[in-house]
Amino acid sequence: MASEPVKTLAPWRTAIVSAHENSIRIRGYDITELMQKASFTDTVFLLHRSRLPSAAESRLLNAILISGADHGANAPSCATARLAASGNRQSLSAAVAAGILTIGDEHGGAGSLCMEMIAAGLARCGAEGVSIAEAAKRTVDDARANGKRLPGLGHRVHSTDPRVAVLFGMAREAGLPTAGAEFMTALEAEVGARVKPLPINVDGALAAVLYDMGFPSEAGKLLFIVSRVAGLTAEVSEEYAREKPMRIRIPVEYDGPPPRSMP
Repeated sequence: MASEPVKTLAPWRTAIVSAHENSIRIRGYDITELMQKASFTDTVFLLHRSRLPSAAESRLLNAILISGADHGANAPSCATARLAASGNRQSLSAAVAAGILTIGDEHGGAGSLCMEMIAAGLARCGAEGVSIAEAAKRTVDDARANGKRLPGLGHRVHSTDPRVAVLFGMAREAGLPTAGAEFMTALEAEVGARVKPLPINVDGALAAVLYDMGFPSEAGKLLFIVSRVAGLTAEVSEEYAREKPMRIRIPVEYDGPPPRSMP
């Protein structure tokens, strides 16, 4: 009986990295040359956009990465990483990964949702022939009609997020497009007038700037993860160095059924 021919598996395809015996190239650039002539921020940009950034783009992305690096040990990602480190002294990577896994639409991931909202809002300007201010008004109308929360606005700590003005100011100085920032500013004003004052937060600011830089919407979350990992590694390192294992004890109040016996 003739044996069946061996099927050759199709190789994975990637346009990101080519690694061979004597060379490593990121998007075509030799890694040793990048090590000497580029920054880490430049390399993050290159990985995601397949080209090196301009000087202005590099400064802006660098500011974005700094803005989300850490927000204190009580931020969900940092608190979770430290809790995992408190109970697991054998795996640094597990503690850092635990922190990353808390990042979602409510914490750190709103940037992606905000970029989608900005894109939809600005698309209205062309499709419906309205101003950015009117597009922002209609976005608020839709959110209120559907009972949805608008991403990129409001902050549990800051009445005014100090990072927003810096990012928007740097974007203006760089001479980059500003439609995303203009939309978020108009949205902030519209919500403040019709609902209550809700300041643009860092998710809204980085979403606007990344949109104006031409990044896709998923970058709002992915680049926050790149940024926050730096802080998580420091939080976990400090937990290991300064605290005893199992030191984190969260008060818990039981409110279930009283003691009872099996029938």
